[in-house]
Order: sequence, then structure tokens, then C-alpha cells
Amino acid sequence: MDKNLDLKDIIIKTLDLNKALDIVSIDLKDKSSMADYIIIASGTSSRHIQSLSEQVLEKFKDNGLKNSKIEGKESNDWKLVDGIDLIVHIFHPEKRKFYELEKIWSELIPKEKIMI
Repeated sequence: MDKNLDLKDIIIKTLDLNKALDIVSIDLKDKSSMADYIIIASGTSSRHIQSLSEQVLEKFKDNGLKNSKIEGKESNDWKLVDGIDLIVHIFHPEKRKFYELEKIWSELIPKEKIMI
């Protein structure tokens, strides 16, 4: 079984158990070389977003990704947890709607644009 796929499932389950909202997973394997998957979720408050990001970071580290880190520590409405081949964005719902990452990454990107 694909280790990244297993870890993706662990992260989604962790987010779900910790009451994250609107969890979406996007497969990037044929779209970008920066990661295999992006997971996007929403939190209900700045404390909830912070807690979710810490839970995700802990799961990454438990699964051998010792260099994982949280970006956006000063932000109250967005966190990114970098799991190398798996990137997790946790947003306040208003910020998530503003950035529309699902729309950006769900669209098929022609290979010519990927090369640029």
C-alpha cells in the first residue's frame, strides 16, 4: 500500500475526529511536483485552527516525518502543515472561501503550464 495514501487517511481521520469542517483531499500527482496530496479543512475559531494544526503535526512526526512544520504561526485564520508529500491547509471558513484553493487545485492544469 502507498505510504502517502495511508498517511493521508490518517490525517483526514485526525481532522475529522477533532471536528474539522469540510475536509477535502486533492490528488496532485499529475498536477504538480510539490506534493502528492493537499488536504484542506476549516476550523471554527483561531484556537480550533491552532489545535488542528498541532494534531496534524503530531501525526506527521509519529509517522516518521521529523522535518514537518507549521507555517502561519502568527495567523489566526490560516495554518499550513508541511508534511513534504502531503500539505494540509486549515482555514477559517471566510479565508478559505477567499482563497478558493479547492477550485485552483481541482482544475486540470495543462502540462505546458506545469513546466513554467
